[in-house]
Amino acid sequence: MTNPKPVESYNLYEACDLITSSRPVFLNELHEKMDTLDILDEEEIIKMAATDMGNPRKSTPLTVGDVFEGLTHLATSGVLEVTEIVESLHSELLLRPLGRFNEDSLARWQNGFTRKFYNGMRFLVQKVGTGITQTNIKVARKALRRYHDRRLPNTLKQGVNIINGMIGDHLIDQQSPLAVPMTLYDRYGQPLGNTLSGRIVVLCHGLALSYLNWHPCEDDSLGENIALAQPQSTVLYLDYNTGKRISQNGRRLSHIMKQLVEENPDITQIDLVGYSMGGLVARSALFYAEQEGLDWIDRAGNLVTIGTPHQGALLERTGHYLLDIIGKVPFAASLSKMGNIRSAGIIDLRHGSIRDEDWKYLKQRDVLPEEFRHPTKLPRHVRTYFIAGSIAEGIYDSKATNLVGDGLVTVESALGEAGELHTLYVPEGRKAVFYGVNHLNLQYDRRIHYQIIEWLNDNGRSDSALKPRTESFADDDIEVVV
Repeated sequence: MTNPKPVESYNLYEACDLITSSRPVFLNELHEKMDTLDILDEEEIIKMAATDMGNPRKSTPLTVGDVFEGLTHLATSGVLEVTEIVESLHSELLLRPLGRFNEDSLARWQNGFTRKFYNGMRFLVQKVGTGITQTNIKVARKALRRYHDRRLPNTLKQGVNIINGMIGDHLIDQQSPLAVPMTLYDRYGQPLGNTLSGRIVVLCHGLALSYLNWHPCEDDSLGENIALAQPQSTVLYLDYNTGKRISQNGRRLSHIMKQLVEENPDITQIDLVGYSMGGLVARSALFYAEQEGLDWIDRAGNLVTIGTPHQGALLERTGHYLLDIIGKVPFAASLSKMGNIRSAGIIDLRHGSIRDEDWKYLKQRDVLPEEFRHPTKLPRHVRTYFIAGSIAEGIYDSKATNLVGDGLVTVESALGEAGELHTLYVPEGRKAVFYGVNHLNLQYDRRIHYQIIEWLNDNGRSDSALKPRTESFADDDIEVVV
């Protein structure tokens, strides 16, 4: 048996490759080795921040013309993805029965006639797709000239955000105009442009949703209830591409907050309220603001997360496990590639990853396993509140109740409770569990609205941290404090 390579001789790319393989490594030493390489120098931070800023044209909301062009590109890219899967199935079905499904035969496949045929198909699809796109855009611009500068109708806007949630990172890679830019909206659905002062509250939506899912201007919405309870505060709505990496969205949000404070120096406090994935994006923004020493974090007052999978989402973990099983089944392994089409944002939900280091050094499109996820502590000066939901109507002290949670996120994950390394230490008085509500209805439940308003109104004046955990049931009668 050969001696293993010394841990200290691995570079970070080799280390990450070992982690995701089945070869044994000395985990403690390797984790220490990785931690020494996680610190980003100033030039790398500036470079990554500039990359996340994206095309300045894309900082504006999408138009009807953008969607038309993007859908045409999407149709072409879909054919290319199908071609990849078909070729993979073809090679497996042909070579496996002959006992030649190995690296040598696959290498010959790459240089053979069949590979050239599939390459020709890809080239043809790209050329035809480009031609169709250019032709259709010219026709569309003439036919829809007066609509080209108009923003999307609300129903179409929500459909575009669903597409971004599913394949948003692919849209960015293809420079598709269908990719949703990160934008702040006011309560009237207009991109932020007015001068701000005093206290602001930013609502961050969840996966495959949009700012419209907060129902701005509706009397029973969370934003309107906050505005009613705090007339001197300004409620803003964040809209973003949920298929993008959570850490990239977090870094981008951090720089938007920096710019917002620079342009509005009279802002005195910033509160972040995140539903589901939005809570992770908000946490990531605070992390990068603290890491990069951005001034806006000094004005961050409260962070409230609603059904956020701080320790990962059960659905993504289950899906990853099933795809891994399918990948090991003969003649079906190629079908597992279909699961890889899902967005990087969804993949990040597996363990609730909010840092670049959890994925950026991996060769494949994935995240580090749970035991190697980097701990991300909460800023000490920011008051943090966690809300969890449970579809159970009452308290049942059982593992099954916690595991089911709100149907998508377990109670422990939403409350940031895990092993010693990743537990988010929030006082019990700043946690709340709401029974009889599922994940999708968490952002609309009036009990949750009133609890958030109570926390925001208190603003750290009382000793809420010393209180017991809040537990609310469907028949509880709570009145809003104005």
